[in-house]
Amino acid sequence: MNVLEVANLQIWDNRTNKQLVAGSSFQLKAGSCLAIVGESGSGKSLTCGAIMRLNGSGLRQSGEIRFQGEDLLALSEKDMRQKRGKQICLIVQNGMRAFDSSCVVGVHLRETLAAHYGWSRDEITARMKTAMESVMLKHPLEIMNKYPHQLSGGMLQRIMIALAIVLAPDLIIADEPTTALDAVSAYEVVEQFIALRQTMGCSLLFVSHDLGAVKKIADEVLVMKAGEVVESGTTQQIFAKAQHEYTRYLVSNKLALSQHFSRVMGGVAVAEG
Repeated sequence: MNVLEVANLQIWDNRTNKQLVAGSSFQLKAGSCLAIVGESGSGKSLTCGAIMRLNGSGLRQSGEIRFQGEDLLALSEKDMRQKRGKQICLIVQNGMRAFDSSCVVGVHLRETLAAHYGWSRDEITARMKTAMESVMLKHPLEIMNKYPHQLSGGMLQRIMIALAIVLAPDLIIADEPTTALDAVSAYEVVEQFIALRQTMGCSLLFVSHDLGAVKKIADEVLVMKAGEVVESGTTQQIFAKAQHEYTRYLVSNKLALSQHFSRVMGGVAVAEG
């Protein structure tokens, strides 16, 4: 069964009438991980925004987006708001933007969970403490009393993953979750996503230009270039037998970067970890 089905998704810029995504179609199987890869400007984040119905008024779209068989584009904003977080959780690339800078992160967590589940403050705190500890965050109660700017990008990403654990959605969309992180933090966050899938059995749409992370986590890969899907297949097919010239370019660049990193670090095992 497919948890998500996108058919002929097209997105335009209202101001210029330029087409930004041209007829994208794909499916995500229940419990599976689909990665969308491509360079900046290829339409990856716009696709995520369309699924969540969070693209701004300056954009218009057409096509069909079905989540568990239900047409998301036909829902009222109120009904869609109920699905965001509880059933479809979006983890953005810049953790600082995900939280209100004027209040401590615990306020955001409590408001989100109270809106979806109506739990008491104490229950929310207890559940978040457990989830934060499971993603290797030490002293969670202290962290919840800090402002976003007092925390690192890696910590903010882990907090968003912990929130996803408590929300227990059917689908998690991770939009460039490692972009703003250093190499060590990025590796650790990818490991947390792998653990999240194993623990929850949820479906994951993993959007990234980091092919190392994609190779580690994805079951299938969709390649986008200039708003179009140019190739799709299993992760093994994409990395070993890519058909499209652009895909081969992306994969060869990843290989060259890994080899360079290996030489600098003095061992293949470090680069491929």
